[in-house]
Amino acid sequence: MTKRLFTGILLGALFAGFTYLVTTFDVAAAGPDGTTIGFSALNLKFHELTGVNMKWYQLTDYLGYFAIGVAAVFALAGLVQLIQRKSLFKVDREIICLGILFVIVIGFYVGFEKFIINYRPVIMPGASEVEASYPSSHTMLIITVMGATMLLLGNYMKKGFLLTLLRLICLAVILVTVGGRLYCGVHWLTDIIGGVLLSFALIELYGAAIYKKEPAQAPVREAGPDGYQPKH
Repeated sequence: MTKRLFTGILLGALFAGFTYLVTTFDVAAAGPDGTTIGFSALNLKFHELTGVNMKWYQLTDYLGYFAIGVAAVFALAGLVQLIQRKSLFKVDREIICLGILFVIVIGFYVGFEKFIINYRPVIMPGASEVEASYPSSHTMLIITVMGATMLLLGNYMKKGFLLTLLRLICLAVILVTVGGRLYCGVHWLTDIIGGVLLSFALIELYGAAIYKKEPAQAPVREAGPDGYQPKH
């Protein structure tokens, strides 16, 4: 078992355990319309500290659109490879695994909308009722897309300034998203923690799927007449 696979499984187990605690530990009717929340003392204290800041909510919303755009670029790259190579099995494994990862993220999003763990601490503008909040799907989306992109770039680019810059941009998007989502006050603290745990579990599992060796030893792909091919 690779380190990434072990870490991914461990983080997944931590997420499952944390989710269970959110539904059982210090549960109180502390939300709008009498909705309940686990870790109520901690969540209420943190919410009192941050308040509600819709400008940060809007900023992180824009970052979500950016992440969706990045995902669309990779989807287009996969479609181009499929057309050029005339076989799904000839599309780069990294791209196929990324598509599977995105499907899993969507699955979690739909699943937690259907099986609600807890609700937002506020009723959003324009909404008539309180919405599902755990885990923060926005946090999960952006961290997973940007984190997977950081891994994927290492398979297509040589080490250097451009690779470092792009990875720093991805990291900045992740940090601003987590910080902004914490500060904007439309989620409980535990919603963000759950989103972070789930995201990093998925990223590690994605890394285990695309790397046969450790990342530093992974082959860099270079462009060829029929697309990207591994270096030999």
